[in-house]
Amino acid sequence: MTATLSPLAELLLSVLGGAALLLVVGAATLVGPARLRACRGSLRGRLRETWPYLVLLGGVLLVNTVARDYGPEISWAIGWNVTGLIYAVEREFVALVQSVATPALTALFSTVYLVGYVFLLVFPFVAYLALDDQRLLKATSLAYAVNYAVGVCCYVLFVSYGPRNLLPGQVESLLYVTYPRTQILTGAVNVNTNVFPSLHTSLSVTVAALAWRSRDHYPGWCVVALPLAAAVAVATMYLGIHWALDVLAGLLLGLGSAALGLAVADRE
Repeated sequence: MTATLSPLAELLLSVLGGAALLLVVGAATLVGPARLRACRGSLRGRLRETWPYLVLLGGVLLVNTVARDYGPEISWAIGWNVTGLIYAVEREFVALVQSVATPALTALFSTVYLVGYVFLLVFPFVAYLALDDQRLLKATSLAYAVNYAVGVCCYVLFVSYGPRNLLPGQVESLLYVTYPRTQILTGAVNVNTNVFPSLHTSLSVTVAALAWRSRDHYPGWCVVALPLAAAVAVATMYLGIHWALDVLAGLLLGLGSAALGLAVADRE
């Protein structure tokens, strides 16, 4: 008998397969065979130098997983629903963004939101581990940890529904309408009251900021990371998932996290 995969498993394989393909191409073209060979020969020493930062990130991700299960209950107990305040500030801006929607744009931004985002987050670990100087890998791990820590605190403190939930007649859930199975994946990692700030944006901006710092080592990565990070931020609004204020908060969080990560790594 042939085993059949669940819809969630099939979608995960598609997303991870696409990201893995991009990683292979990126490693070969942006990092280069010479750096990869050198990294393989000294991998143990490089991991020994950076393991505290990697463990810190793993710990924050573990806490984030637990908070995802219990955070919504605490959020409603606190009762700080900021959805109305966000809408009062920006009104129908996301609906305006969606006014240019076409099937081709929806396919592009959906791919960027799912596959491009995973590639954007994972590639720095490959690229910076391949450098002799491990400061950028340390800065990346710490900056990611700060992003997730601040993000989960905001998600616990604030109840915030996305534009697709508040304005169903004006803003469409383009990702879910076009690719219904994606709701299974996003529902497994988040809830619809966790939109402020946009972690898709903050983490992408962190990657872009660190890519700019690494431009002397990887000029090609800088060229890829900056527009891809911008596309992820736009995709969150185009797909009806985040408000512009979520994106703005994510921008500030991403820049602040990158600056903190670099400051600590440089000082060490």
